[in-house]
Amino acid sequence: MKRTFALAAAASALLGGAAMAQDASYDLVIENGRLIDPASGTDGVRSIGISDGKVAEISEGALDGERVIDATGRIVAPGFIDLHGHGQSIPAGRMQALDGVTTTLELEAGILPINDFYDSAGAEGRPINYGSAVSWAHARIATIEEDEPSADVDWFFSHFKDPDWQEDVATDEELEEILGRVSEGLDQGGLGVGILVGYAPGSGRKEYYAVNELAAERGVPTWTHARFLSTTEPDSSFEGYEEMVAVAAATGAHMHISHLNSISLTDINAIADMISGAQDNGVNITVEAYPYGAGATGIGAAMFRGEGWRDRMGGIDYSAFTVNGEPLDKARFDDLQANAPGTGIIVHFLNPDENEADQGYLDRSILYPGGAIASDGGDWETEDGMVTGQTWPIPEEAQSHPRSAGTFSRFLRIYVRERGVIDWPEAIAKTSYYPAKILETSVPQMRTRGRIQPGADADIVVFDPETVADKATFAKPAQASVGYDYVLVGGVPVVDGGEMNTAVLPGVAIRGTVASQD
Repeated sequence: MKRTFALAAAASALLGGAAMAQDASYDLVIENGRLIDPASGTDGVRSIGISDGKVAEISEGALDGERVIDATGRIVAPGFIDLHGHGQSIPAGRMQALDGVTTTLELEAGILPINDFYDSAGAEGRPINYGSAVSWAHARIATIEEDEPSADVDWFFSHFKDPDWQEDVATDEELEEILGRVSEGLDQGGLGVGILVGYAPGSGRKEYYAVNELAAERGVPTWTHARFLSTTEPDSSFEGYEEMVAVAAATGAHMHISHLNSISLTDINAIADMISGAQDNGVNITVEAYPYGAGATGIGAAMFRGEGWRDRMGGIDYSAFTVNGEPLDKARFDDLQANAPGTGIIVHFLNPDENEADQGYLDRSILYPGGAIASDGGDWETEDGMVTGQTWPIPEEAQSHPRSAGTFSRFLRIYVRERGVIDWPEAIAKTSYYPAKILETSVPQMRTRGRIQPGADADIVVFDPETVADKATFAKPAQASVGYDYVLVGGVPVVDGGEMNTAVLPGVAIRGTVASQD
């Protein structure tokens, strides 16, 4: 009898708990939408209960909430995670939110000092989650040029005129100082080490090895921009990738390859095969790409200098480089490189819209198995300077690469809806779950992002699969993407009913030291 009573009591408790869950009123409910959660394999109509910034319940039935969003005909997915976001400002974050992004991280270049970056962003507030790796380039410039680093991109570009940090092999003493600065940045919560070795191709192979060795010891990834930009040997992009594969295999570092598409040029098939072979043999390598045939950087970058550099890029013409949408000629190119080397340029290395072979090269990068979509997007600039503070909307005349506004929507529009070369669950994985997986071993904060499950952070996008699209073009980049009804960051609607909510800044810091205390 006692056993029967105990079983009955237990059953009553379970039923009571179920009833409580059914009767609970959540802060927010999203109902009737097609929930796609790649982490669990869920793909079906569900209701989602959200409270205190977390996913509290997922149900096939209705849920009660203080606010209910009807997502009929919409896809409900984890918020997109950009592993390569140089635009770490409020306006840039808002433009990315309208592209479905809920977390943007400066990982390829990184920054120093790390504390300064996080303190500044935290004091100002951010619409979406943010974070940064430690900048090896900042550490190298600070050491070799004897100039204490500033946590902004202008400081980096101001040193494009200085050849020593780009071309000289560090002495033993300099290498020790560089590693010390990098280590200090990791102590302050940097999300791995950003290594712009392509901007300092003369730096020694031993230095690159040592930085990755340090990262392996600390259990954090390295985010590398390959050493060369060339299809011609010696010093080809293929060799740059060989270096990364060898160093990853030898040190055990998690080696992440930045913008696989733009560095590989037309050698992507051989390079992708090499990377795949390394992965098959247990080397810890991950990749990312963006769906454009053009990149952006400063005109004074080392990759655009030296004898025969245009031939090494496949015979590229000066007109393939644009400033504020205007193609350059040799005279203008040479003048800017000599007198204003930090000038931002866009370089068109592939033409996928008009060339079938180029589309194939881009596809190999974008569709790489397990690869993430990442923007390499940046800030916005007008004739008056950088667009900062609470400025919104971004001025129509503002300039940036269109990837700063449309990367994720362009991927969804072209690769899923128009061409049908990938399905919605895999596309969502490439924009949210795979990026989270790439980071979560070293950053526990990412273990509750990139997925929609009870206990996960309520970073969620609700979009129309029939209309989601990029609008940004090279001629007019400051055009937000469309098709997003809601973008939630920690359960707070940053995009609400398709409109930007400028009254909220719910983004939180993604930071190593914070994560290690969770």
